[in-house]
Amino acid sequence: MARDPLSNRITIFDTTLRDGEQSPGIALQPDEKAEIAAQLERLGVDVIEAGFPISSPGDFEGVRAVAQAVGSVTVAALARTDPDDLEAAGQAVADARRSRIHVFIATSALHMARKLQLEPAEVLARVRTSVRTATSLADEVEFSAEDATRSDPAFLAEVCREAIEAGATTVNLPDTVGYCLPDEHEAFLRRMQQLCPRLRDVVLSVHCHNDLGLAVANTLSGIRAGATQVECTVNGIGERAGNAALEEIVMALRVRADDLHAETGVNVGEIGASSALVSRLTGYSVQRNKAIVGANAFAHEAGIHQDGMLKDADTYQIMDPEELGLTMTLPLGKHSGRHAFARACADAGIELPADELRTAFARFKRLADERKAVTLYDVFEEVPVQ
Repeated sequence: MARDPLSNRITIFDTTLRDGEQSPGIALQPDEKAEIAAQLERLGVDVIEAGFPISSPGDFEGVRAVAQAVGSVTVAALARTDPDDLEAAGQAVADARRSRIHVFIATSALHMARKLQLEPAEVLARVRTSVRTATSLADEVEFSAEDATRSDPAFLAEVCREAIEAGATTVNLPDTVGYCLPDEHEAFLRRMQQLCPRLRDVVLSVHCHNDLGLAVANTLSGIRAGATQVECTVNGIGERAGNAALEEIVMALRVRADDLHAETGVNVGEIGASSALVSRLTGYSVQRNKAIVGANAFAHEAGIHQDGMLKDADTYQIMDPEELGLTMTLPLGKHSGRHAFARACADAGIELPADELRTAFARFKRLADERKAVTLYDVFEEVPVQ
């Protein structure tokens, strides 16, 4: 059956430098933010959320450094509905070729009562005033309803209408605490578009957190429901358990284009470099079994898998690591087979007759059962190599 054509261009809103930096222990300097932003531009993201300018003088300078460092990407700054926040955000992105202010306020009953101590009518008034003000301070305005997925749908629809009428061209309905299940998230977004038809006239965005390990799944369900912008971070870093991982979303859309019918403008050849840079500058190492960019993502140790890979990489890989700027490996371990061991010997320039290869492989297997890591040096250290 022929592959269905792609029908939907998804905007990639990268918040590595804002929500990602909110991970405990990360404090990027302005020049580091600019360096990551330049790499994100090479990666091909559409929007870079550079920070929360009012939060500190250093973050203000970081956002300004990003605005000056990139040319083809929209630069966004986060702001609450407070006038000082909006002013700081507008000043920080003033040098950007294309600027955006990202205004947010909580809309769930829990957040409004306990955190904001505001009545719903007061929240509506703040949305109206702040979005209207932001339109005079930047080229674009995005509005986010914090804790949207736990908000009353009817009230949330009112909030969305106010934001759109005030001038927001992107509306984000985040799963702030990672509460939703994928089918629930899709139903929520469809329901909101029914309650507020004007959402179809603006960019509908999703921003999913990973508290239940469902951030990417919920993001994909959001695309199914009609979202055309996704908010994500490189390596999935972010508050608590993190955000939806950019590289996972992009590759899911690419590998399963037949089902998801969507594409991005990301240059996948820069994924490996982007992951490595963010890891180095944030000090957050990538877990070995992390999808796409983890050290084990394209490593095959089991003998059956290694044999298949040596015959045809498609047997156990659904992506080409070289296309992503990464490499496939066949690490030697207790589960490795004879073919992979012979390949490792050949790659190392070790040529052995069949009987000696069998003896060496048996020695390797004994060592592999005793140690966590075995090298060819370990196998051959007491055996002369011809």
